[in-house]
Amino acid sequence: MSDALPIPDARERQRALDPAQSFIVQAPAGSGKTGLLIQRYLRLLACVDAPEEIIAVTFTRKAAAEMRERVLAALAAGKTPAGSGSAYETLTKELSAAVLQRDHEAGWHIAENPVRLRIQTIDSLCASLTRQMPMLSKFGAQPETLDDATDLYLEAARATIAQMESNNAIAQDVERLLEHLDNDQARIEALLTEMLARRDHWLRHMHGKTRIELETALKDTRQATRERIFELFPADTHNELLELVRYAAANLSANGKGTSSITACDGLTTLTCEVEQWCGIAELLLKKDGDWRERLSVTQGFPAGGTKLEKEEARSWKNRLETLIEMLSSNDALRQTLHAIRQLPPPDYTDKQWEILGAITRLLPHAVAQLKIIFQLSGKVDFTEVAQGALHALGDSESPTDLALALDYCIRHLLIDEFQDTSISQFRLVEQLIAGWETGDGRSLFVVGDPMQSIYRFREAEVGLFLQTRRAGIGNLVLQPITLSANFRSQQGIVDWVNATFARVMPVHEDITTGAVAYTPSVATHAMVSGRCAVTVHPFLEKNHEAEARRVTEIIVQSRQDNPEHSIAILVRNRSHLREIIVQLKVAGLCFRAIEIEALHHKAVVLDLLVLTRALINLADRIAWFALLRAPWCGLTLKDFNALRSVDQSEAGHSFIADDWTVWELLSNESHWSVLSPDGIKRLRRIREILQLCIQNRCRQSLRMSVETAWQALGGPGCLNPVSHDKSRVASDLNDAMIYLDYLENYEVAGNIPDLEIFEKGLSKLYASPDLDADEMLQIMTIHKAKGLEFDTVIVPGLGRIPRSHDKQLLKWMEFSNNASFAETGTVTTDLLLAPIQETGAGVDDVIYAWLEKLDREKENFEADRLLYVAATRARKFLHLLGNVSLTEDDDGNLRPRQPASNALLRRLWPVVQPIYIDEARKKGDRDKQSESEENKKSEISDFQPGGQSIYRLTTDWLLPPAPGSMFWQQPGITREVQDEIEFSWVSEVARHVGSVVHRWLQQIAEDEMRGWDVARIQGMRDKFRQGLLMNGMSVHGKEGLLAVERIILTLSNAVRDERGQWILSKQPLAQNELHMTGVVDDKPISLVIDRTFCDADGKRWIIDYKTSSHEGSDIEEFLDREQLRYREQLNRYAVLMRKIDEHRPVRLGIYFPLLNGWREWNK
Repeated sequence: MSDALPIPDARERQRALDPAQSFIVQAPAGSGKTGLLIQRYLRLLACVDAPEEIIAVTFTRKAAAEMRERVLAALAAGKTPAGSGSAYETLTKELSAAVLQRDHEAGWHIAENPVRLRIQTIDSLCASLTRQMPMLSKFGAQPETLDDATDLYLEAARATIAQMESNNAIAQDVERLLEHLDNDQARIEALLTEMLARRDHWLRHMHGKTRIELETALKDTRQATRERIFELFPADTHNELLELVRYAAANLSANGKGTSSITACDGLTTLTCEVEQWCGIAELLLKKDGDWRERLSVTQGFPAGGTKLEKEEARSWKNRLETLIEMLSSNDALRQTLHAIRQLPPPDYTDKQWEILGAITRLLPHAVAQLKIIFQLSGKVDFTEVAQGALHALGDSESPTDLALALDYCIRHLLIDEFQDTSISQFRLVEQLIAGWETGDGRSLFVVGDPMQSIYRFREAEVGLFLQTRRAGIGNLVLQPITLSANFRSQQGIVDWVNATFARVMPVHEDITTGAVAYTPSVATHAMVSGRCAVTVHPFLEKNHEAEARRVTEIIVQSRQDNPEHSIAILVRNRSHLREIIVQLKVAGLCFRAIEIEALHHKAVVLDLLVLTRALINLADRIAWFALLRAPWCGLTLKDFNALRSVDQSEAGHSFIADDWTVWELLSNESHWSVLSPDGIKRLRRIREILQLCIQNRCRQSLRMSVETAWQALGGPGCLNPVSHDKSRVASDLNDAMIYLDYLENYEVAGNIPDLEIFEKGLSKLYASPDLDADEMLQIMTIHKAKGLEFDTVIVPGLGRIPRSHDKQLLKWMEFSNNASFAETGTVTTDLLLAPIQETGAGVDDVIYAWLEKLDREKENFEADRLLYVAATRARKFLHLLGNVSLTEDDDGNLRPRQPASNALLRRLWPVVQPIYIDEARKKGDRDKQSESEENKKSEISDFQPGGQSIYRLTTDWLLPPAPGSMFWQQPGITREVQDEIEFSWVSEVARHVGSVVHRWLQQIAEDEMRGWDVARIQGMRDKFRQGLLMNGMSVHGKEGLLAVERIILTLSNAVRDERGQWILSKQPLAQNELHMTGVVDDKPISLVIDRTFCDADGKRWIIDYKTSSHEGSDIEEFLDREQLRYREQLNRYAVLMRKIDEHRPVRLGIYFPLLNGWREWNK
């Protein structure tokens, strides 16, 4: 942090370190929240009995690792003498010195045991809770957690729909839903899949709400909107408005225009009126699109008049209304609310709506139950399931579990970073963790975040939870609010622009329900950079993505000339917005770092491989086969291609049309080739010869082998640019091909693709390899990926683009705070609105559903404000904004920029940047349009280069190069294997299977740290052990299988019962299981697996090997001595390799024989 300028919030930062108080800190971009969090953590460490009493929670593994690293670095720096430094560095060193003193007094040895610092992600915290209570969490053994569980959601959706075949109430609900959506089963599958992914939000709403309660919520919504609009109308305009609306309504009624909603206001005497009358007022004041009305006519009840006197009177009424509208026009909140009242839902559900709503709300919990079954069977879950399992493990406030009580005793301080990204399940988890905490009881909660940077709604983040916590606290804890204001990142020019801009962009008032977050200004601590404008807006008129991409390239080139040492980032809303930019960067020869940006299925080499895959699995896929013929490794010319497609030759009086044949049949019969050129015939013969072998061996070998072999033989790798000097690009393309082939291998089943649509959907989620030669000086990424990062120059293109529209949801829902209830009772209650999806073919939109969609769009627009704020605040020195609008002409024929689309990021900035676009349109209008058009065409032709295309057509006479000659390799003189084969005295094959199963379960017991494991549990796991033996390929039938299971049970029972086994398998510092290591020992490469390693209380590193040997003789001790001698050299090698990565600790070696309760140990 810099002391270049005074720190404006130094006193607040000091207050945040008070360990006796709980705080909620709003930390805007660049305010140094991580630094404050670390200082708070250090302050707490100095006053607790054990480091484990403090838990710090972050939302990403990267953030957790960074925080742990910075804490340890601060402690290391605390050992050095105090020197000159910033105020932050000085304070951090003082706090670190206090921690080191406490560490010495208590004997923590944090530097040697950093695992005692409980800094973890929210997901890992949830997982640890489920591991500690496997029964209460309903998990049992810890399942694998998936980042993307879409396939499991889809399987659950299909299982739910399959219930239609059963004879129960659920079958009737499935039938009702199918009828509602025109028997479109595929659509219902997709809708259920999407709902299951978001069940964290709606599942709690599926029980207990009656029709009366839900319809009361509809009425409350209408009432709240009426009250809101009444408050917004200036009191001094009420009488004038009433006179005008009565005048218009009377005219419309007299002229027989009773269909206008304005007629409902005939005789209106007060604005405390019904919704229908407010709709009439909205019709009078606003156009259909919601803008203020500019022209009045007889349609609105303002006739022109017949006589001169009537015309004068009519003109007078029009002038009065125009004056009123001009007075109101600056009140945008009034305009929006007035327009919204037209879209209000009715006060009641129709019987048909209620029927389908009931079917959906009964069906969804059943779909969740199906999902839980699939989770159990697959041994895999998603993060939502882990979070819900953690909640089950803690119980509730009325009946907390033993774990909750233990945690209540152990945890004294909880710190949470990025609190604005908390989901509902995560928030409930925090509530459970601090249930019973009270202000002043020595425990504290410290949450940090920035609601202005809440941009993860798609990950179930709810910014309203931050606002609610700041207003009302959590549970019994009232959190003291702190708002930081210092910006340690950006120069003053950027901070000033952001302050001025986002005070206009973001809403004035916050709203928990809609997620509206008011702007909080920052104060720069870095002076303004002179000589250049901090923020530059680059206006584009009409859509021209290539021109925008070229401008981006020009900005980068200029920036590197001015400041070669500056880092540059290109940030976009969606990855698809980078397509033209990536092409232009490659044409300009600019290397860039891009992680998960270039979609793999957009790469030409992958598209060709996909075409080849589709052709090989389906000979009737004409599109794939014709695309294959046009691929560069076949290279059929367009003329030959069209000729083959339109073959029409008569043989023996019969006509054969190409469309009646598969492409493979056309390739197999040369009688159809007479229309082709000699070059085309030669190419087809070569491709036919290669593919014939692949087709003959379909389903006899893996699909990956068929595709890869065909691609290699056809010359696929040779089609990557062979004359390019950019070897890294060719290597990247080859790596992309391998990514595709690996994905294909993992997905195929018995040489085929079970579901091509799902396969291609999964492919669309993969990304091309980054340029490994590029440094971090130029990076491209999405705005979401950039959160938490900073760069000297930031370029944000594509502001005029609009995101893709969202698909309809099966069910819409939204909760509202009931302000009327709060005013009456003093307690906050919520209303719930639910709406089912529109019936297929109904024509008219469901009004309740449409209302909830409108509210959801408002939430999205508020998040778009915040997304733009995140993008702008990544810049340290310079910010460039690029976006396009379309043009229109005003009444005088002058060009004017149109307002951007409502969901474009440029729309958020429009109040600020509109003058820039107006000026650019004026300049364009002043130029000679015709010459400008011609010049643009020339420029586009000369600048367009297919240079971004790096795939070439093979020549006709191309031949596959001969394979390299055979190589002879002899293993270096290694006289002994690293891990000797075990010689079993009894039925060695059975013993090997028993050993494998025992090793797997000892690993699981150790990972569970012995929690929940006892002899009774092991005795009840016979079926799992049989399954393990079966998976190893051993038959479990007969006496041999029975003996194997009993031996597994005996071995594991001994381990959990034996004092030595309990010590080995229980919680230990720095413990790892099945640790795979490779290295060089005695100049020889070795690869090994260590069964169990950890450090004991004395700091010794233990390396332990499990042996499931049995011994039926009398002298067991002599047998154990022989086994120690036999395996001593093997474990000594383990120790040599371990010392290379952990050189400061003494190593102790041990062999554990659980079947014999035996143990041998020695030093290395």
